[in-house]
Parts: sequence; structure tokens; C-alpha cells
Amino acid sequence: MAAGFFHQFSSIVSRGAGKPATFAAACGLVVLWAVSGPLFGFSQTWQLVINTATTIITFLMVFVVQHTQNRDGEAVQAKLDDLIMALRRADNRLIGAEQLTGHELHKLRKMIAERVENDAAPLEQVDSRITGGR
Repeated sequence: MAAGFFHQFSSIVSRGAGKPATFAAACGLVVLWAVSGPLFGFSQTWQLVINTATTIITFLMVFVVQHTQNRDGEAVQAKLDDLIMALRRADNRLIGAEQLTGHELHKLRKMIAERVENDAAPLEQVDSRITGGR
């Protein structure tokens, strides 16, 4: 129940936070705060208001944005996995590559680069036919 609520909440908040109107409203609040400085004598309390508000909003937004990015990343990964499975020449061992260690990923990228380099000759032939040998 709570996970479903947070999922909905984070989707709404992250969509809203990314809109130009939200940015304009935030800028407006900062300008309003700055203009109110002389009324409050630029006191420590006046400064504390903006510091506290921005710290709390930033702290909470970290969790909302991270949740949204995790979900989006998983969706993109699922789509890529589906594309890999759909292509006959694709290496199905690449499905789940996001679970590899940094060293394993480096070795995998090197292997793919070598495979691309070996396949480059036929591509160059195709390119020369398309461009007329230019």
C-alpha cells in the first residue's frame, strides 16, 4: 500500500518539478524572500527561513528523483533486453549486463568493440557502395 502511494506520489512530484512553471514559482518565492529582507532587517531568522526551506525540499526531492530514475532505468533496461532478444545476431548474454561488476563491464565493452571492429570491413564496403567510393 505504502509503496504504491509513494510510486504515485513520486511520479506526480517529479513530473511537476520538471515543469517551467514550477521553476518560475520557485524563482518567484526566492525573489519574494529577497525583497522581504529589508522588512525583517535581514535578520538571522529571515536567512534561516530560506536555508531551512531549501534544505528540506532538497532532502525530500533526492528520494523522489532517485525513485523515478530507478523506475525509468528499469523500464529502459527491460526495453533493451527485449530488443536484444528480438535480434538474431545479438548476444543474449548481454541481457542482465547491468548486474556485472565494473571490471566485467570493461571486459564486455572491450569484447563488443573487438566484434564491431571485425564487422567493420563489410560495413565499409556497404558505405563505399552507398557513397560511390567517396
